[in-house]
Amino acid sequence: MAIKSLSIRIDEEMLHKLHVVADYEGRSANSQILILIRDAIEKYEEKHGKITLN
Repeated sequence: MAIKSLSIRIDEEMLHKLHVVADYEGRSANSQILILIRDAIEKYEEKHGKITLN
């Protein structure tokens, strides 16, 4: 699987809060974002079924 890059716009307060949560969990902000994305996808798939690649 190829690793892709994604750029996001995030306000300063939210970024600060993300760093606080990530530090608390012992993760980098990037790792924390990946976990949040993974959890959101799992929740979606539980409700709507498995997402497939076309």
